[in-house]
Amino acid sequence: MTEIFNIPIFDDDFYKMLFRFALNMVFLTIIIQGLYASIQKSKDYVFTFFMIGIIVFFLCFTLKKYELDIGMALGLFAIFGIIRYRTNPVPIKEMTYLFIVIGVSVINSLANQKMSYAEIVGSNILVVISIFIIERMWLSNVIYTKQVTYEKIENIKPEMRPELIEDLKERTGLDIVDVEIGNIDFLKDATKLTVKYKK
Repeated sequence: MTEIFNIPIFDDDFYKMLFRFALNMVFLTIIIQGLYASIQKSKDYVFTFFMIGIIVFFLCFTLKKYELDIGMALGLFAIFGIIRYRTNPVPIKEMTYLFIVIGVSVINSLANQKMSYAEIVGSNILVVISIFIIERMWLSNVIYTKQVTYEKIENIKPEMRPELIEDLKERTGLDIVDVEIGNIDFLKDATKLTVKYKK
């Protein structure tokens, strides 16, 4: 085997790395683009999720050469799992997706000969199915609330309720199902509303 400075130029692990990387990217794409981005309607964390997943995969695959034990793997998993961004705190749901992305990348890179490809693919598929069931089925009818300040005070009359809801839908882009009227300030012609909506 040809070497440069005692480092081999090529070995068969290169093909294994490419195959596992492709497998990892398929499932990351399904989780990030197919589930997260389509449900959250947000692209804010897509780049972050992909890049962290890719870096974690290559980091773990490289360190695997040093025969990492399970304790070291879990240590790496924990370190990346607690990443926080000082300038923009990450919401809990995005942190959960980050945890999923890291977990999937660790599984795909560190699985050894004791784990078959059927088990690796199966674990990835089960993660995807679990996310789909929880997001699309269990949480499909969850009602969210948001506090807003509303200045068209004439729309808070009972007979103007349909116009109020329609105006809020147009302004916020939310699927509003109900509105509760809170404090009213006639001096400023404004009121506090609790908007109930579905995602």
